[in-house]
Amino acid sequence: MQVYEWISNGPEETFVFAKKLASMLQENDLILLEGDLGAGKTTFTKGIAAGLGIRRTVNSPTFTIIKEYHGRLPLFHMDVYRIQDSYEDLGFDEYFEGGGVTIVEWSKMIQEQLPPDYLEVTITHQGDQIRKLEFNPKGQRYESLCKELFK
Repeated sequence: MQVYEWISNGPEETFVFAKKLASMLQENDLILLEGDLGAGKTTFTKGIAAGLGIRRTVNSPTFTIIKEYHGRLPLFHMDVYRIQDSYEDLGFDEYFEGGGVTIVEWSKMIQEQLPPDYLEVTITHQGDQIRKLEFNPKGQRYESLCKELFK
């Protein structure tokens, strides 16, 4: 599968691009977000939420692990960085198949519990405000999604 790249010149551009992606998302879509602290994972998630029509303030679920928001589709926002045991049964599959969009930050912590198809987005610093976003689709659904997004 092809890796797609996009350069953001600031948080506003990241937000708008994620909002565009959200308009294409469907039930049970799964996005894995990777990147260093401060790379823009929460900004990206806020754009997805806005594109799904969510009006609540979105912030990182660092200490709660999972936050739920409701819009055109439910948004399940997970930060699994603090998971001690990658096999701990927290019912992730219920979210992945729960009829909403799931975003997982630090997904490497639960790699064994992930379904085979997903869209991995890695955000890296390229300068003070500049970020590179790499979209790595796994499965036909996400390959098609990226082709449409990057037209």
